Amino acid sequence: MEARPHDHAAARRLMVLGQITPNGVIDPLLIEALREVPREAFLPPALAVRAYADEHLALGGGRVMLSPMVLARMIQLTMPQPGERALVLGAGVGYGAAVLARMGLSVTAIESDARLGDAARRGFAAAGLAQAPEWIEGAPAAGMPGGAPWRLILIEGAVAALPEALTHQLGEGGRLALLRAGEAGGPVARGVLIRRAGGGLSESWAFETASHPLPDFAAPPRFSF
Repeated sequence: MEARPHDHAAARRLMVLGQITPNGVIDPLLIEALREVPREAFLPPALAVRAYADEHLALGGGRVMLSPMVLARMIQLTMPQPGERALVLGAGVGYGAAVLARMGLSVTAIESDARLGDAARRGFAAAGLAQAPEWIEGAPAAGMPGGAPWRLILIEGAVAALPEALTHQLGEGGRLALLRAGEAGGPVARGVLIRRAGGGLSESWAFETASHPLPDFAAPPRFSF
């Protein structure tokens, strides 16, 4: 008997209804983007059937694709608005960057792993975005000072401490979301929002999740906020 193809569209709808909205994600543009961007298109065939599972997916090399719920909550923390300029660091296979682009933001994504970059470009093409993210192979921890100030910065993974270079690239009124890694490499990370206002920085946290430290941020930082 011929195998029945997996219904990714149905899985995407169930993801939104079962994982996203029950966990406090209410931004209508974000919900629409999650319904439209084909998460499976950013994954190899062996992982595509798990694209909408409520779990982080291992990509190799110590990297993961954040679960849909965790990524959605991080994006909502940044309060993205159409037309804003966004920088995605440790962009992985590009799904988070694609969601922001689908929301109408101008997105630049930085990733050090060329293997993951190839997957991202395939995903962007499959998603049919009106404006695909600019993809840069480079060092995420350095950010992109030439494009600063950024209105929104998203770091897709756990970071023990935020490099000073990135705080300088966040513009007035800007927002930065990351997963703050636990002390001594603990198993739990916190979803954190950092905001720049009045020349200063403030930090608040919103949720906890499993910690998967980004290898690109493993070097001892110069600054911890």
